[in-house]
Amino acid sequence: MSVQKIAYIAALSLSAISSFICAGSAQAISLKVSTGIAGPNGETNQGAFSEFTQLEGTRTIDFNNGQAPTTGFAKYSFETGQNSSVRSDQWAPAGAKGEVNSTKYLGVFNGDQVTINLDNYLNYFGIDWGAISNNNTFSFYNGNTLIKSFTTQDVNPVAPIKASQHGGEGNGYLHFYSDSSNDIFNKIVISQATTNGGGFESDNHSFRLGTGRFTGFDPKSVPEPSVILGMLAVGGMFLCKRKNEKLQSVSQSDS
Repeated sequence: MSVQKIAYIAALSLSAISSFICAGSAQAISLKVSTGIAGPNGETNQGAFSEFTQLEGTRTIDFNNGQAPTTGFAKYSFETGQNSSVRSDQWAPAGAKGEVNSTKYLGVFNGDQVTINLDNYLNYFGIDWGAISNNNTFSFYNGNTLIKSFTTQDVNPVAPIKASQHGGEGNGYLHFYSDSSNDIFNKIVISQATTNGGGFESDNHSFRLGTGRFTGFDPKSVPEPSVILGMLAVGGMFLCKRKNEKLQSVSQSDS
């Protein structure tokens, strides 16, 4: 067995040990905000899309057909439906560089809420959000058990885009993701309070199926030099032991 192969095996073992150690360090659902990216074919007039659109297991609903789906893997339902709908106007969430979105989007207004019931568990949900208004709330559930909620106050201070077509109000692509298997979810509620807020405009919802921690944001790193040397040392000890065992076996057979 080559030293390179032994080092590779040692690296895998180290990775497995690290995963085991980190398994109990759950922090509930996390949030990151980005500008998002252009559409799958480079479209810039359809709002921002998730950077994970092409990641295996990810599905995206863009509302371009004018409907919120009521069948399929993600089923949308309005609590009241009063003034809430899939629509097209100047308040559509902006593109990754603040471009005007000329396609349809999901709007929730006047104390209404939209519930998204999912056929399978997710470990990631992404959403193009803007113009960001007060008292917008995202809630994530496992069945009827609330895992975590996020409000405008969690997002608006770090919204990366100030769209001119929205009077400078914030826009951004939001990424919600599970830190462990304890935080996966199968229901999402998007709601807008009745007072002190405008509408809740969103587009390009991305869902990723998963029953464990979402790893999309994990840094691409290599072992430290000291770790590599340590693995090579272990590999060298293993080779020496195998060589000695082989020599002893030959000696015994000759006698």
